[in-house]
Amino acid sequence: MKKQKKANAKTSMKINWKVLIASLAIVYLVAFIGSLFTSGNINTSWYQEIKPSIIPLNFIFPVVWNILFFLIALSLYFAYINSKGELRKKVIVIFSINLILNILWSVLFFSLKQPAIAFIELLVLWLSIIAMIFITKKADKKASLLLVPYLLWISFAGVLNWLAAFG
Repeated sequence: MKKQKKANAKTSMKINWKVLIASLAIVYLVAFIGSLFTSGNINTSWYQEIKPSIIPLNFIFPVVWNILFFLIALSLYFAYINSKGELRKKVIVIFSINLILNILWSVLFFSLKQPAIAFIELLVLWLSIIAMIFITKKADKKASLLLVPYLLWISFAGVLNWLAAFG
């Protein structure tokens, strides 16, 4: 009996490298695509004019986003490997929606220079993170907890976006 428990513990700790690498690749591809719309627009006069005074220093953003994207990828990994059937489909759909919304915000805010529309889109992005937390919790509690920093950062980004658009 003890040997079987140890064997089960070892099996449950086994890493599915294909899924982990795919999760990291997907999430960091989204990060790269989003950066294409963002990085060239940070030093423009348009952005400098609307940039809120409480915005963190520029070097903070890539550090925070890299950590967040890593946590998102881990959440996707844990939710995917610990779900099956209909729940797995929901995991795939909500992460896909969220990652598309993540890119869309960069397009709206920086490329199209539409901070008011970007703010509305950010509200939808925020709701998608809430949905991610609830859906992933059904598959794996740690998957949902890994998304909390993302929710907090997007909440702060919402304040910054509001100030840029309406402040």
